[in-house]
Amino acid sequence: MAFNDKATAQAAVYNDKVVRQFAIATVIWGVVGMLVGVIIAAQLTWPALNLGIEWLSYGRLRPLHTNAVIFAFGGCGLFAASYYVVQRTCHTRLFSDTLAAFTFWGWQLVIVAAAITLPLGITQGKEYAELEWPIDLLIAAVWVAYAVVFFGTVGMRKVRHIYVANWFFGAFILAVAVLHIVNSAAVPVDLFKSYSAYAGVQDAMVQWWYGHNAVGFFLTAGFLGMMYYFIPKQAERPVYSYRLSIVHFWALIFTYMWAGPHHLHYTALPDWAQSVGMVFSLILLAPSWGGMINGIMTLSGAWHKLRDDPILRFLIVSLSFYGMSTFEGPMMSIKTVNALSHYTDWTIGHVHSGALGWVGLVTMGSMYYLIPRLYGQKKMYSVPAIELHFWIATVGIVLYIAAMWIAGVMQGLMWRSVNPDGSLTYTFVESVKATFPFYVIRLAGGVLYLAGMGVMLWNTIMTARQGRIEPVRIPAAQTAHA
Repeated sequence: MAFNDKATAQAAVYNDKVVRQFAIATVIWGVVGMLVGVIIAAQLTWPALNLGIEWLSYGRLRPLHTNAVIFAFGGCGLFAASYYVVQRTCHTRLFSDTLAAFTFWGWQLVIVAAAITLPLGITQGKEYAELEWPIDLLIAAVWVAYAVVFFGTVGMRKVRHIYVANWFFGAFILAVAVLHIVNSAAVPVDLFKSYSAYAGVQDAMVQWWYGHNAVGFFLTAGFLGMMYYFIPKQAERPVYSYRLSIVHFWALIFTYMWAGPHHLHYTALPDWAQSVGMVFSLILLAPSWGGMINGIMTLSGAWHKLRDDPILRFLIVSLSFYGMSTFEGPMMSIKTVNALSHYTDWTIGHVHSGALGWVGLVTMGSMYYLIPRLYGQKKMYSVPAIELHFWIATVGIVLYIAAMWIAGVMQGLMWRSVNPDGSLTYTFVESVKATFPFYVIRLAGGVLYLAGMGVMLWNTIMTARQGRIEPVRIPAAQTAHA
């Protein structure tokens, strides 16, 4: 009887333990991922900084940086947010505490395995999919468990309505599962080496179908789920247009799937496939901006809160960068623009306006909302520290992307410049030399962004130290989402 009483009591409260674990991991891996980014930015500026150690070379550390930021920092943030949101909006405990715990420890094992294998040069050489087949199998197992927990929780919901944030989280989970499994199909040679199941241009096409949709679903749909929950909660306002949010969802997930070929302009991919990617990329502007407008206009009647609420500022400014990136991406997919931008640092600027500006800021804002609540507090230990973090991160982003935009356009123009006799005006080395000051500025921007993560880590530790963990009871009877 006592056991039944204990089980009943447990079922009456939310499972915030796994949310707390993922939230703390988000901040820690954020510091690690940004630190590696600063190291490789310094190496690009002064190559001798790799110290002649092969494990610290740019080629080894760069995939470690992308995996740490996307899958460790971003992934843990998505796990934390989705587990928190799905419980609150469905008014039920997570479907399985055991599977939820497996997703946390399994995902940390994936991250540690990546941190060991990538510096050793154990890699498939695929962008955002470098990890070798044993780790890929673990990722698939964790992801299936994640899907069972998430959709199982939605299936047990106590309210009829499925809130829009859960649609975005659900699409992200399903799409990433398909993308990962299809693109990672490989023939193992031994424990540390495999060869892709695809060859030639087909391999490139599958890779960039995966690569761009990793951006579209992992780095966009998942974080839009965050946006649709945390902005209304922090602003204490309803979503501006619920109808627009549904249109935004269906238009976005349909269109994104077709945009991958724009990464392969002027390659062996057939022209018609390149053009399909370009057209769908241009169409993508409409649902992307629809979502941005919906998020920003949620502040209607509450604009004054931006003056005093740094968490809301993180969330709203992230949407500004989302709008900027989703305008720039379709523009860069146009073949004539791509002829200038391809292989230049303009692409790096574009990627980081989305990664640092959109994904980074919306994750930070969401964690600043979550962490005090997970430790029984009304706010973070230091609100001025949140304010400081916002400003140094924003200045860092602007320095970074402005430097890369200028460097990229300059590189494109130098590479295509020809003399009257048809010979190249500049050697490649001259373009590298001309880029040096912009690499210094980029490094400065990265250092500022890393410093902001350091401030966040300190603030998180202090909040956790002074907080107390209190079970949050599930509302007995509700008719609308929380």
